Amino acid sequence: MEKLDKCCDCNDDFTPMGIVKIDTKAPHFDLPYYDPKKDEDFSISLEDLAWKWTVLFYYPADFTFVCPTELKDMADQEYRFEEMWVEVLAVSTDTIFSHRAWTKHEILMKNFPYKMLSDHTWFVADLYNIWDSETGMAWRWTFIIDPDLNVKWIEITSGPLWRNSEELIRKIEGLQFIRKNPTQACPAKWALWGKTLTPSIKIAGEVGEQLEQN
Repeated sequence: MEKLDKCCDCNDDFTPMGIVKIDTKAPHFDLPYYDPKKDEDFSISLEDLAWKWTVLFYYPADFTFVCPTELKDMADQEYRFEEMWVEVLAVSTDTIFSHRAWTKHEILMKNFPYKMLSDHTWFVADLYNIWDSETGMAWRWTFIIDPDLNVKWIEITSGPLWRNSEELIRKIEGLQFIRKNPTQACPAKWALWGKTLTPSIKIAGEVGEQLEQN
C-alpha cells in the first residue's frame, strides 16, 4: 500500500488499485531518460508534457526481438509525429545504460530519435498497472495523453504481437479532430478528412443515411 499512498499524493484524481481510466488525469511520473540524439541522460515528468500530445510507448525490454522492429517503425514516422506536435516517449524497465548500449549495437535502433525512459524501479509500470511481476518487465502498452494530461487511449498487445505506427497515427488524428470539433464523432475506419457523425437522438437508427448525406 505504500506505493499507492505515494501515487495518490502525486495525483489526487488518480483512481487507486492500479486502474488508469480513459478521460481522467494520467498518473504522475518522473523518470530518467537517455537521449540518443544528444547521447546524454536527463529526467522528465508528466508535468513537462503539458500543452502537447504524448505517446507513452511501453515495450518489454531492450535487446529483445519484436521491440526493435516496433521502435524502428515508430522512428520512421518521426516527421509525422512532429507535424502533429506529438512527443513520443519509449519506455521500458531497463536502465538508461542499457538503452544506450542497445542503440549502439542494434542496427534497427540506429539514429533512434526519441527519448528512452527508464522505469528501472518498476514504480511507474506498477502505477499504470502494466508490470508483469513474473518477468520483471512491463507489458506492451500504448497510452495517448492529451495536452491537458488526460489519458485518451489505452492499448495492450500480446507479447509476440507488434504494434503499427500508421494505426497509432490514425488514432491520434481522430483524437485531435474530436478535440477541435467536440460536436462530432468519428465512425468506424475513419481517416483524416473522412465523413463524421453529429450525435443526436434524431439519427438513432438512421446513421447510414447521415453518412450518405455528409
